[in-house]
Amino acid sequence: MSVLLFTALLFGASLLAGLLGALTGLGGGVVIVPVLVLLFKVDLRYAIGASLISVIATSSGAAAAYVSEGLSNIRIGMFLEIATTLGALLGAYLTARISSHSIAVVFGIVLLYSAYASYRGRFQDVQMTRRDPLAVRLKLCGTYSSLSKPERYSARRVPLGFGIMFGAGTLSGLLGIGSGAVKVLAMDQTMGLPFKISTTTSNFMIGVTAAASAGIYLAKGYIDAGIAMPVMLGVLVGSLLGSKLLVRAHVATLKVTFCLVILVLGLEMIFSGVTGRI
Repeated sequence: MSVLLFTALLFGASLLAGLLGALTGLGGGVVIVPVLVLLFKVDLRYAIGASLISVIATSSGAAAAYVSEGLSNIRIGMFLEIATTLGALLGAYLTARISSHSIAVVFGIVLLYSAYASYRGRFQDVQMTRRDPLAVRLKLCGTYSSLSKPERYSARRVPLGFGIMFGAGTLSGLLGIGSGAVKVLAMDQTMGLPFKISTTTSNFMIGVTAAASAGIYLAKGYIDAGIAMPVMLGVLVGSLLGSKLLVRAHVATLKVTFCLVILVLGLEMIFSGVTGRI
């Protein structure tokens, strides 16, 4: 296969991954890493490095829009970034010390969870009445516009949410994904933040988390420009197309299709990891 054809196929697969990721809200990383490893036979660590670059690019574009519209809570996001960044550094550090077989198995398990989270659909806003003293002291609160009137919200169970964010950052650094599903779960279900605030703040955080671990991958030589560039451009274009199609698309059907795809990829990653094919 010529370099030009390989690059073109890589771009096309990345575009499709970015499109599906944008339509389902899970991001392209959960698709592009197994596709690179299983279909293009790219080394797992180079696939993760390329995915991290694409995560930074796509997150930056979406995050800028959400921040300008006032949907992301920057204060909560930056506070939780302490946990995710430390976790991302740990994950990137562990990548060079854990075998590819083990990483493949962990990645497969995360894919299965992502399939479940996507099939389950949107999380419901959790109503909590007790105020968290730590959230009050750190001013982890805000206001967002609902259909009727502006409503105030405040973070709950801050230490538990902080701990889950550390785990999300570790997965991001270890697997090269945004870990958006875990971050939204931590903010929405654990900390009691409104779903819209959780998703937009998670989008703001994903790029920062990926940038922290990408530096380590770059220093270790796991980021190949010949792979990372078409992947980044493909995922970016796919994400932009997906955001435009989202309004008209039949999302329920797409989510079922996406769940089946990442379910198969997750099982294949686990099987390949256990049998030593990766």
